[in-house]
Amino acid sequence: MSHQPDAITALDIPLPAPEDLDDDMRRYLEICQEKLGLVPNVLAAYTFDQDKMRNFSNFYNELMLGKSGLSKLEREMIAVVVSSINHCFYCLVAHGQSVRQLSGDPALGELLVMNYRAATLDARQRAMLDFAAKLTESPDKIDEPDRQALRDAGFNERDIFDIASTAGFFNMTNRVAAGVGMMPNKEYHALNR
Repeated sequence: MSHQPDAITALDIPLPAPEDLDDDMRRYLEICQEKLGLVPNVLAAYTFDQDKMRNFSNFYNELMLGKSGLSKLEREMIAVVVSSINHCFYCLVAHGQSVRQLSGDPALGELLVMNYRAATLDARQRAMLDFAAKLTESPDKIDEPDRQALRDAGFNERDIFDIASTAGFFNMTNRVAAGVGMMPNKEYHALNR
């Protein structure tokens, strides 16, 4: 028995069949299936508007996989901490799994989901997550001392931009997921435990 609803979202928007997608979008979903073993529900949810799907996918891929002074794990850690503050079920499940996979530490994924401050983190990670948390909880209170704390922890100006962009992106996606009642793929729950 599964306690999670079966729908991708709570909205009644018809989604196209894979064969009805444009070639590039159909291929993108095929690559996801090949690499991940599933098509993330967030992508499936966007198939109703392929321009939105392209824009979302391009920005996500550049932000999370593109060149950065932040590791893939650090970007996923930001995603989980922001999503924890926002209580975003979709992102906590999906990105919590990514943290477990990338770190090889299931406990780290769970600690970040529940309370990153309880995790044993190095000074760099702590500063990064403190900044992401503050940017999520009270963006109007971010000031130069907050950016300086990141510099003091070893981040450069580009890194600070990437931390802010990653936190900002997940604040946006958390709100979309909450607004449309988006459900994570059930497969994520059991992975990398």
